[in-house]
Order: sequence, then C-alpha cells, then structure tokens
Amino acid sequence: MATTVTPRERKVSADEAREVAEAAREHEWTAPSFVRDLFLGRLRLDLVHPYPEQDAEEIRRAQPFLEKLERFLRERVDSDRIDREGEIPETVIQGLRDLGAFGIKIPREYGGLGLSQLSYMRAIELVSSIDGSITALLSAHQSIGVPQPLKMFGSDEQKQRYFPRLAKGAISAFALTEPGVGSDPAAMETMAVPSEDGQAWILNGEKLWCTNGTKAELMVVMARTPSKMVNGKEKRQITAFIVETAWPGVKVEHRCHFMGLKAIYNGVISFKNVRVPRENVLWGEGKGLKLALITLNTGRLTLPISSVAAGKRCLEISRRWSSERVQWGRPIGKHDAIAQKIGAMAANTFAMEAVAELCGAMADRGGYDIRLEAAIAKLYNSEAGWRIIDDTVQIRGGRGYETADSLRARGERPVAVERIMRDFRINLIFEGSSEIMHLFIAREAVDKHLQVAGDVVLPGKTLGQRLRGILAQVRGVRAARAPRPGRGARGPAPGAGRVPRDGAVRTQARVPPGRAVPAGGRRSGAVRHGGRVRAGAVAAAARSRRGPPRRGPRRSVLSPGERAGARQVPRTAPQHGRPGLSGGPGSAGRGASVAGAGDGGAGVIVIRRHDATLHEKAPQSCNVASWRRATV
Repeated sequence: MATTVTPRERKVSADEAREVAEAAREHEWTAPSFVRDLFLGRLRLDLVHPYPEQDAEEIRRAQPFLEKLERFLRERVDSDRIDREGEIPETVIQGLRDLGAFGIKIPREYGGLGLSQLSYMRAIELVSSIDGSITALLSAHQSIGVPQPLKMFGSDEQKQRYFPRLAKGAISAFALTEPGVGSDPAAMETMAVPSEDGQAWILNGEKLWCTNGTKAELMVVMARTPSKMVNGKEKRQITAFIVETAWPGVKVEHRCHFMGLKAIYNGVISFKNVRVPRENVLWGEGKGLKLALITLNTGRLTLPISSVAAGKRCLEISRRWSSERVQWGRPIGKHDAIAQKIGAMAANTFAMEAVAELCGAMADRGGYDIRLEAAIAKLYNSEAGWRIIDDTVQIRGGRGYETADSLRARGERPVAVERIMRDFRINLIFEGSSEIMHLFIAREAVDKHLQVAGDVVLPGKTLGQRLRGILAQVRGVRAARAPRPGRGARGPAPGAGRVPRDGAVRTQARVPPGRAVPAGGRRSGAVRHGGRVRAGAVAAAARSRRGPPRRGPRRSVLSPGERAGARQVPRTAPQHGRPGLSGGPGSAGRGASVAGAGDGGAGVIVIRRHDATLHEKAPQSCNVASWRRATV
C-alpha cells in the first residue's frame, strides 16, 4: 500500500502558513453578525429576536419527507448490526436514495427535494438519533461534499452536469486532509499543473481521512496549483476541483477504521496523473481554500444538530433509567446527585437546540454573516453534547459501559450508551477541532481591532511599518477628538444652566476647569455633608470630546438652601445631548431623579441607600458607589 505513514518534511514557514490562512479568510463583513457585534460592544437583539419561525410553506413541503424518513429509520435500520459488521447494508443506502435523502437541498429543477437548511438539519437530527454512521454518510455528502459548494459556486454547466446525478444518490466526498496537512493547508503537497494542451489539469497526490471516499462517485479535491508572484513574493495557490472517481489514476488505497462510527466509509485516496478538465475547476483558480471555509459556514451546522439528537436521546435514556432504578428505597432520580445531572442535561439540550436552529434559520433567511455563529454552535454543542453523554454513562453505571449486544445476551434492554459515546467523540475533532474553533472565533472576533492596529501588533512587520501604524493611530485619535465645524460657536440649549465654577467643589470632585459637574453622572450625584461637598460623593464630569467647553457666568453647584428631608443639588446643563447630564433648574423634571417625599421632585436628585434618604448626619464612611438612585 502506498499510504504515507509519516508526514513529509515541512517546507512552509510559520509566516507563509499564516499568509495562506489570512488570504483564505473572508475579509469583508458585508452582512450583519450578531456575535461580531457582541465582540464590538453592541447588543443587536433585533438580529435574533423575535426567534425566527420557519416558513409555513416550507414546513408543509418538508413534513411528508421527514415522516417517511423517520418511519424508514425505525423500521429498516439496525444500528447494532451496523456497528457490529462495520457496513451499512446496500438496501439501506438504496432506500435512502429512493426517499431523496441524498438530494435534500439540491434544487427541484435538478431533481432534488429543494428543502431549506433548517429542514435538512431536522432530517439529520432524525438520522443522528438512530445511527451515527448513516449521519456521516449523508452529511459528508451534502454538507461538505459536492452538492453544497456546487450550489454556492458552481457554474450553470457544472450544475446541469452533476446535480441530477447527485440528487439520484451518487455519493460524494470532500478531500482536503493529507498526512502532513490538517488545520494548516499551506503545507499541502497534492499538486495540479496545467496539461501541455492547456485543456486540463494533471493531478497528483494523496488524501487522508476522506469521508465517503471509499464509496464516492464524485469528490471535491483541494490541490496546489502553480504559485503566483505578488509584490515580489510567492503566493501559494490552492484550487478546488470536481473529480470523478471512475477516472484513470484515482485509487482507494486504504479504508480507515476508528474507535466509533464503525461503518464510516473513510479512507486514503491517491491520484496519479489524473486528467481533470479545466471546466471542472470550482469557482476559480486559487480560490479553493476560501471556498472550503465559506462552505463550512453552513456545512458545519450538521454537527450542532446531531449533538442535539444525542442530547435528547441521552436525556430520554437517563430519565427512564432514573425512574426505574431503585437504590436505598428510592428511584435514583430522586437522589440529588442524579437529579442535578438530569436537570443540567435538560437545560443544555434545550440551549443546544436553540443555538443550532437559530443558525439554521439565519442561513435560510439570508442577509446574515454566520461564520462566527456557526463556529460557536459547533464548538458549544459538540462539547456540551459530550458532557451529556458522559453523564449518561455515569447514571447508567456499569450498564452504560456495557455493549448493547452483551446486555441483550443476558436478558436486559440493549441500550447502546457506550456506542453513542464512541460515535460522538469524533465531533470534537472533525470539521474544525475545538482548539481550532477557539482560534477561528478569536481571529474573527478581533478582526476590527486588527484592521485598526494590525501594523502595530501583527508579527512579521518591519520597524517602519510599526512606526507608521503608531502614527496612524495617533492621527486617528486626534481626528476623533477634534471639534466639529461650527461646534464651538453653538450656545447652550434653551433653558439650560451654565457651567458651574465653584473652585472648592471642583477641587474636591477632581473636575477639570471648564467642565460641568453632572447631577446623575458616572459616579452618582453631589451631596452636602457637614457643610461641604465630599469628593467621593460628586460625579466625575463626563468629558465632552465634541467641542470646547462652554462659557458662562459663575454659578455654584449647590442649591441656595436645604430642602426638608433630603440634600439636593440643582441639575446641571446638558452637554451635547449626553445621557446622565440633567437639565438646568426649572426644567420641569425631564428625566429627573425621584426626590424625597413632599419635595416636589422637579429638577432635583436625592441619593438613597436601601430606599432611605441620606441625611446630614450620615457616617462619613458611606460608600457612595453603593447607593441606589431611583429614577422616573
């Protein structure tokens, strides 16, 4: 066998690998992203609330297929036999073809069912509740195999040629990984070069762990194509090709076997002088890696929904067992240790389903960039699902560790918890391991920050580039602080009080000259204690960056007299519409704080602690930051 056991000597530096990965990213955010906005400090609830409902017409079209699929799985699929023999019976695969399960998302004009992403995910959830190997077969074919990238990036001619075959059940695969290439595609060795006549590409190389590869008719193959010179530097090119496994030179070298998913059709595929027509390039030369990443934005949503199926199945198993199994005179589900586990399992399963279906609904609705949402859904659901399965094994005890066949042989119900665990474990690895998902999420989350400060913080930058980056930041800060044209000439708002200039108050409160002392600012309001204003009891001024300080006659921040029941200060002038800065005296209490009983309440603020008015003899050690201010 020609399988490469050890990776070839690495020929790519860390900088080159980083450049390849960066070049493959989607650099523009042309659509909104709920998660990205969270990282930027914006809570865009309008993007997720109200929770999107699936289209009623879509539900009507999908329901008959889902009902037939569920009936087929329960009546025709023996998961224990599949796990034991390591093969999915051909009758099962043909039955799935007859149902249209290999063309769920393929448009109807090409013979597919033309269902939505969310309907596809619900079909995968049904399959995952029965057998993991069948889930791998269908999802590798439709999520990352030929149908999805063909739908997104294929030409009309490519769609006409391949969609009908795929809809009828021609199995497809995705070939990226190599012995020395996993998450780092820059080290890819599979190579495609133009033929002498210029009408084709000649493909040579070897791919490892190609799911469906041992049974596929078609596959998307990632290969290096000749590099291009950009600004005097070599820029590596990775291109995606549609390859038919019946072509000369394509060979299955080995079928791989794993801890779980015993019937997965995964193997080592070699390519030797395979002639690939030029028209079989997907999207364009050099766009292969970007194609793969964009495809995975929706492609990796299969794993979150299959994790939901595992969570629901384990919850069902655990609840049934905890009500049947009696220890110390009570069902174990009534003991706190088990009840706590089941409660956490139910809560996490609910959250997993909400996350997965929200991402699917976003993909269907369009107008969203879900790269971060999909990555977080994959990361969270796969890890939460694994914890649920682990707790299920613990709740079942020895029976959770025992195989279904062994349980059946000794007369007990054959609950295959150990198979669920074996089959599920790979979900934390493929389609982006948990560690790679952390890196991916972090990189996309700080994208805006790197756009601003990348020249300063990114490795590989020269001293000159870093200095220019620093200067650019300084200029940007100065520009942000510069007054807007005509801003300084504007007077205060009608009815507003002027800026106070009480020197003693200003010194204690650490308020710079020319700035107002706000009544409801960032550190609460000003309160008189023993005839003076304490610095800790005066709000620091919210600094205005939009213009020069306003000028006006001197006016004390304190009221001329003390009102009964509370110590009050007049509300100061609003500055450029900033929240928290109140209007001047006589402003009719617009947004005013609630004053003490019987004090009128207009234009005043009362600091309270535990709803009690702070009186003059309050202890000097009172923490003003902990006082609560009631507002209208």
